[in-house]
Amino acid sequence: MYRVFVVSDGTGGTAERALNAALTQFQGVKIEIEVRPAVRTEKQVRDVVEEAAEVGGFIVHTLVSNDLRRVMLRTGRLHNVETIDLMGPLLSRLSHQVAVSPVEKPGLFQQLNEDYFRRIETMEFAFRHDDGQHIEDLKHAEIVIVGVSRTFKTPLCVYLAFKRWLVANVPIVLGIEPPAILSELPPGHVVGLTSNVDSLAVLRRVRLRYLGGVPTKYADLEYVRSEVIYALKIFESHKWPIIDVTGKPIEEIASEIVSLVRHSHASD
Repeated sequence: MYRVFVVSDGTGGTAERALNAALTQFQGVKIEIEVRPAVRTEKQVRDVVEEAAEVGGFIVHTLVSNDLRRVMLRTGRLHNVETIDLMGPLLSRLSHQVAVSPVEKPGLFQQLNEDYFRRIETMEFAFRHDDGQHIEDLKHAEIVIVGVSRTFKTPLCVYLAFKRWLVANVPIVLGIEPPAILSELPPGHVVGLTSNVDSLAVLRRVRLRYLGGVPTKYADLEYVRSEVIYALKIFESHKWPIIDVTGKPIEEIASEIVSLVRHSHASD
């Protein structure tokens, strides 16, 4: 039985996965793996080397700090413990290729991994809750965008989801009461969008032509005006903050939304 100590200044997951992948090439070899995460001081390095020496084990590590890697190598030699550095050679070669020194920040890979999976989660949430779908889940949203058609609700949701916000959108349609659950959400979670009536009517006519549809009241100027007024009354009755999206790029509107939400949370 071999004892392998997986040492990392992060969670140890990267080193453990690499080790397990390599071990598939050594059938029949019995190896016990012990993970030592968050090793970030010279004392912690020396302690784990001494522990490995006592049981006749060896060490596989992904320490990003040059200083800690040197301590690991020196202490391992002193105690006759084999230390296998998975990160050092890779960082050295990458530094040479890109002509930039590594930041040596512990846990950076784990942070990047968490950011990636958070973005996947928020993107899935946005698509699942687009245009009023699955309103029963709105209590899980960090931001809910409401507005009449063609006020950029969907592209804003996609943009904010990419920024790792859990966001949903609900359409406001003339004469139809918005879902009751919107009134139950905490203050600051719902943001209303409005637009100049003339600009909105133009956008709707363009949309109809693109879809090849026949003219309907959907793009009629007076209908659009009535719908915008109807939406504004709903926003005001619920005291939802309102953003005019006329002529603004998605990035600017999204920034305004986030600012409103953060200000509301800070006031709680």
